[in-house]
Amino acid sequence: MAQPEGARTAAEPAARIEQELQLYYWMKLVRAFEERVSRLHRQNKIFGGVYSGAGQEAIIAGICASLLDGDFVAPLHRDLGVFLVRGVDPGRLMAQLMGKETGLSRGKDSFLHGGDLEHGIFGSTSMLGSSLPIAVGAALKFRMKREKNIAVAFFGEGASSRGDVHEAMNFAGVHRLPVLFVCENNRYAYSTPLEKQMAIEDVADRAQAYGFKGHVVSGNDLLEVLEVTERVVARIRKGEGPALIECKTYRYRGHSEHDAALYRDQEELIEWQSRDPIPRYELFLEKKGHDVKHIREQIDERAQKVVQEAVDFAERSALPKAEEALEDLTAPSPTPAPKGK
Repeated sequence: MAQPEGARTAAEPAARIEQELQLYYWMKLVRAFEERVSRLHRQNKIFGGVYSGAGQEAIIAGICASLLDGDFVAPLHRDLGVFLVRGVDPGRLMAQLMGKETGLSRGKDSFLHGGDLEHGIFGSTSMLGSSLPIAVGAALKFRMKREKNIAVAFFGEGASSRGDVHEAMNFAGVHRLPVLFVCENNRYAYSTPLEKQMAIEDVADRAQAYGFKGHVVSGNDLLEVLEVTERVVARIRKGEGPALIECKTYRYRGHSEHDAALYRDQEELIEWQSRDPIPRYELFLEKKGHDVKHIREQIDERAQKVVQEAVDFAERSALPKAEEALEDLTAPSPTPAPKGK
């Protein structure tokens, strides 16, 4: 990423400045992309549900910044940003949301279940939490093949009450697998508040029961998420077993676009909006000596350009043909070996 005008160029290493600005760009791109998707949904251009992660961008950027090519990620329905940060083409992602043939699943499914194994992203399911055993299976594969990659599984505090979440963590703990569990604790499992579905304050406390460490961070503080993730991921790659990071955060919008979230107190929402991760990180950049005003203008322009190009690509793309509906239902059969071989 070329450094925007106004970037600090003093004695600080260029790589560090590059990373600071890349993290900022990721959060701004994810926010801009999701805001556009919300507008498109109101225009009836989106197929399926829309589950905004606005307010949770620091988690996506901070966790994914430590991942490498070949790592396996199982995001949630609210983790659209994982696709963008991991390098999925924004046009294909937007086409997926619009049900177009150029989307990740060729128009056969909504974004909710979309995945991209070329970028190591496993599609989510409607049963939130059920992807954790899949991520643990990927981690077992890395262990068996002695590969240095890791698996990452995102889940919410509501999903932490599901049996398959506990089974996945127990298996990972017993076998010391290279997997990072990331809890996005935004305090509401749809409309159920935290205190109505668990008797403890921190999901991370449960990690100890499975033989590994749990960490609690502010999911609205990018620097804290980044620092803890870098340290924890380094230990996992060294073979020290799984870990859990609980990110305390808040979703600004309802469970989905059709949810007015009337079960929440307005003062609570305002309080959390005052902790928005993007302006919070802008203050850090300003204190570091960056010209935030100019950087913001340039990155906003760049992000909006990327989003508009994605929308244009998706709208130009064709809807899938009816005769293609029965394709891609099974894995292709292996080519038989020639006789005599």
